Parts: sequence; C-alpha cells; structure tokens
Amino acid sequence: MDKVLNCFTKRPEAVASLICFPWAGGGSIHYARWGKILTSVEVFAVKLPGRESRAKEQFFQSMEQIIDEVVSALLPVLKEKPFALFGHSFGAMTSFAVADALKRIHNLEPIHLFLSGASAPYCQMRIQAPTRSHLSDEEFLQWMTRIGGTPPELLANPEVMRLFLPALKADLHVVENYRCDRPVRPLFSCPVTCFDGKQDVPHDLKAWKDISSGEFTVQMLPGAHFYLKEAANEELILDYITKCLETAEMDYL
Repeated sequence: MDKVLNCFTKRPEAVASLICFPWAGGGSIHYARWGKILTSVEVFAVKLPGRESRAKEQFFQSMEQIIDEVVSALLPVLKEKPFALFGHSFGAMTSFAVADALKRIHNLEPIHLFLSGASAPYCQMRIQAPTRSHLSDEEFLQWMTRIGGTPPELLANPEVMRLFLPALKADLHVVENYRCDRPVRPLFSCPVTCFDGKQDVPHDLKAWKDISSGEFTVQMLPGAHFYLKEAANEELILDYITKCLETAEMDYL
C-alpha cells in the first residue's frame, strides 16, 4: 500500500479519508502535505509509477492499469472510515474512473467527489479536445508555457524537463485514450463539487452532474489551470473540503 499511497500524517481519529489523485506528470507530495494541514481528515496521495520512489518503474499505458493498482491499494483504507476523492485535471479523470470501479465491483461509494480543472470524460468538449501526448518536446514545452503553473526556470532547464516530460506525456496518453459513456442513470448518490480556475480554458463542468443524484456545486476560483497551487485558493479549497467532510460524517453516522 505504501508504494501506491503516500500518507504523511496518520490520523486514526479522522472523520474521513481523502484520496487525492495527481495531475498529469505529477507526484504525490503536493497533496500528501495536505495531511499536515487538515486535522480532521486523513489524506492519502496516490503515487503512480515512473516518478518519486517509483521512478524506475514503467509508466502505465491505460486507465485500466491505474484502476487495478489503485483500487487494490485502497480497499484496506476504505474499510476503516468514510472516504472522499479529489483529483485535478488528469487526476479528476482517474479519481472518477476509480470511484466508478469501487462502486461497480465493491459496492463502495465516496461521501463526496471533488473534481477540478477537467471536463467530464464523456462530454463533447473533452472528446473533441486536441491531443498533446504526441507533440515534440519543443511543442510540448510551448503548450506548457501557455497553460502556466510550471515555474519558468524549470521549463528552461533541459535536465529537469528530460526527467519530467516522459511522465507528463505518459499520463496524457492514458487520459486521451480513456473512454466512457455518459451515464444513463446516476452512478453515485454523493455530493459532487467541481473546482476550476476562472482564467483556465473552458471546461464542461456541468456535464459532471450526470454522475450522481447528490447535490452538485461549481466553485470558480481566480487563476489559470494550476489555480489550486496559489496559497489563497488552496486555503479556500481545504476549508471547503473540511466543512463538507465534517458535515457528511455527521450524516454518515
């Protein structure tokens, strides 16, 4: 489990577990440190192959590989207390895919889904979006510069980019080839919250409403694609998540 899930701070008394999924090319550290900030929630950050302590492992090539590994690692954790999922961009897609598998195969449902910076996987906006994983490194860096969120000094460092780009392209390959049908009926009954940056490219957030019969909320925050890295936005997000999970825990009991 420790190979797949990074938990900086164990909190057996926590009201809920929050499982966080990285953006494309990302690691677990950004989310794992949330576990030191959130005192009533136990945070587990998903760590995918090809990065951090798993740097020597081969990247996953499909969403099915991610689902199989993450679900297997999560099952012992999810039986301990109520759980919620958070994912940004690529992480929103993987968190949804994992939640879907947990419900279909194990009849386990989150008490809240927090989805950030991504259109629903079955909407036309996402299906028609241009692919990026095939771009040359130069074209890829130009695109990364446009969307923002990566420090310019890193983009200008060839050695750092040599290490970082393969993971990013591998994750984009996975999500670009991930397909699922629009639900004909809600898959979940939990609340769903979508976060997004006001200056990011438009996303079809409303399409996520189809996945659940629970309350649906959209939170737009200042910033571009990586708006959640900004300290003020991160504080708002964590406060919101805490309130949602503490309230849900009372309903759960």
